[in-house]
Amino acid sequence: MSDWFTLRWSEDGVVLLDQRQLPREEVYLTLDSVEEIARAIESLAVRGAPAIGCAAALGLARAACLSAAQDLEALRSDLEAAATRLARTRPTAVNLFWALERMGALAERALAEPHASVESVRGSLVAAAQEILAEDVRVCRAIGQAGLPLVPEGASILTHCNAGALATAGYGTALGVVRAAFEAGRKVRVLADETRPFFQGARLTAWELQRDGIPVTVITDNMAAHLMRRAEIDLVVVGADRIAANGDVANKIGTYGLAVLAREHGIPFYVAAPISTLDLATPCGDAIPIEERGRAEVAEILSQPIVPEGVPVRHPAFDITPARLVTAVVTERGLARAPYALSLAKLSGLSR
Repeated sequence: MSDWFTLRWSEDGVVLLDQRQLPREEVYLTLDSVEEIARAIESLAVRGAPAIGCAAALGLARAACLSAAQDLEALRSDLEAAATRLARTRPTAVNLFWALERMGALAERALAEPHASVESVRGSLVAAAQEILAEDVRVCRAIGQAGLPLVPEGASILTHCNAGALATAGYGTALGVVRAAFEAGRKVRVLADETRPFFQGARLTAWELQRDGIPVTVITDNMAAHLMRRAEIDLVVVGADRIAANGDVANKIGTYGLAVLAREHGIPFYVAAPISTLDLATPCGDAIPIEERGRAEVAEILSQPIVPEGVPVRHPAFDITPARLVTAVVTERGLARAPYALSLAKLSGLSR
């Protein structure tokens, strides 16, 4: 992965790999403004819950650098406006709000310092955003190590969407588990669901695993049941955009169906996600907002229509997998198993 990266800070703006162009082209965008960063999140130029959180953190740091404020109150106002804009981008991914809250709390502490200045607050926010990126990579590597015992030698692993380095600051969550197994010398292979309608599996998971030399085969979304029945899949590992207090998981549309199939065939179904993806204030999956996206992503492929004009489509971007179908949640602090209301609270540090 040394020759590419998902996103990073630069003095000229936030630099990110435009995931809409993969695998045809590797195009890096330098985003100068908060509005450009927000649009990149909305348009899926950058996507994946941890990467969205990182982009939001970088966006607030960029807002501080671009602010023309001459006093602390004016800077606070500019930061609040930037946070409001970024918060509107993707409602389901809780890491977005986690990052904004973390950066906002740090900004308030910096603003309250006895000798605070506009420049000192800017510097604090830039350093904090860069630390969030570095921390995300450390967290993903820890997730990989926590999930390593779940992956047997020679395992065939089914993934859905892209929960790899492209969905994070680096290394990945679900693919972090895969990478850890591969780095440990286990001869694993990945079956990547294409993941309609945006093809994150076919375009992104296959691209980054191929770049790392990890064996990967792409299958269409409707092939999983057939391969499970033929005993060609040993385990399923997916990421998450939000995990409710009871263990219900919001992830890319199609995840729920895979969990049902895995249960029917006696295959372990694992969810790999950082603690920042836990939303213990949301009691269950029914309370998680599900983003509905536009028609074109369903009705077109490579800008070519595949649905007759005038025929409506539905496009919920995520679905909810009930906790009862999840074998374990893999976090940087270890595994959570049922009952999730207890185990997730314990891992998050909120239980007594």
